[in-house]
Amino acid sequence: MTTAERATGAGDTTGAPGPLRKALTTPLLYLFILGDVLGAGVYVLVGQVAGAAGGAVWVPMLVALVLALLTAASYAELATKYPRAGGAAHYAKRAFGPFPGFVIGFCMLAAGIVSVAGLTRAFGGEYLTEFVTLPVVVVSVIFLGALALLNLRGIRESMRANAVATLIEVSGLLIIVGLGAWIIARGDGDFGALTEVGTPEKGAAAAVLSGAVLAYYAFVGFEASVNLAEETHDPRRSYPRALFAALGTAGLVYLLVGFAATVAVPTERLVESSGPLLEVVEVAGGMPQKVFSAIALVAVANGALLTGIMSSRLAYGMARDGLLPSFLARVLPVRRTPWAAIAVTTVLSMGLALTGDVATLAATLVLLLLVVFAGVNAAVLVLRREPGDAADHFRVARVVPVLGVASCVVLATQIEGEVWARGLPLMGAGVVFGAVAEIRTRRAARAR
Repeated sequence: MTTAERATGAGDTTGAPGPLRKALTTPLLYLFILGDVLGAGVYVLVGQVAGAAGGAVWVPMLVALVLALLTAASYAELATKYPRAGGAAHYAKRAFGPFPGFVIGFCMLAAGIVSVAGLTRAFGGEYLTEFVTLPVVVVSVIFLGALALLNLRGIRESMRANAVATLIEVSGLLIIVGLGAWIIARGDGDFGALTEVGTPEKGAAAAVLSGAVLAYYAFVGFEASVNLAEETHDPRRSYPRALFAALGTAGLVYLLVGFAATVAVPTERLVESSGPLLEVVEVAGGMPQKVFSAIALVAVANGALLTGIMSSRLAYGMARDGLLPSFLARVLPVRRTPWAAIAVTTVLSMGLALTGDVATLAATLVLLLLVVFAGVNAAVLVLRREPGDAADHFRVARVVPVLGVASCVVLATQIEGEVWARGLPLMGAGVVFGAVAEIRTRRAARAR
């Protein structure tokens, strides 16, 4: 083996753990975050957000954006202070120790796997039935298998696919905004729906918070990007710029789409559809529904690809930190992609895709992420005492992570009992596995 091969791992035929390849620039990272955020959330859940909030989609969307920015700021500080794969699990481990690190990482990993499962179900919904009707099992195997192969191919190839897909999904949302403007121009828009806040069961504040829980799903995705800090050139500069620019862009697009959908389509019709933006296309007329369905399918597939990348990198990072079996830290010798983690997370997502509907899986994802986000915000406060891996890193005001923790608590109070029933066993599994890992670690330490 040559010196160069030793340095890069190119000559390593064992697949042993090694450094990930730096291939991401600020524009590519921006497109990654934007593509992950502008995914199935807005394409699939707009109607259910409207139903929960009382019709005015833009209100819970705005609330969810503000709350997401609080935690995003905490992620920006930690990602630039500790630029390595592992993300939330690594931060929690440094702040609170191996056991809390495992639990947080496990919740994040479970959230990613649940998200990919939900996106798989969304992919097989009304948008796909415009072309063909297939059983969930067939959709899961073909869809997730193709995404896993692209993930294995390499981060650069995945990011190129994401760049193209992001442009397509943004164009689809801009089409919805344009069609909404056309409906308004011809005098068919209902502006009264924009102020319909509250439901017969809930007052305005409670309804907005309930809608914000689902709308929060539309903004999650930014947390996946911290697991790519190790593969980013100059993360200290690139990450905050890409993160806040992507969230700002997504927020603006979502608000415009929310206005268009609310004005163009009656709330009852939006709520009943698994492809709510397709209803806007139908009301507007003049555009083939198959064209927009194809755009929506690209958006859902891109979200699943990016979440799958996050899950595999997180599993890889946790394994490298000793929080998961070391097998998951194995990478392909030339492409340096974590093949074992990709395979395992893909199989688990396939299994979960066979249970639950999109809304329930989305709410379960949010519940798991609220646990993660609360831990990350708390970690920012604790880790202020140490310098970190990068001295000149991004910093937020101390009040930001405090408000971030509070926002997680408030949103958690709006999670329905059915979702808690799904989420608590997953959290409990994390606690049990974390306890087992802690016992093994202590025994190994005593044996030495």
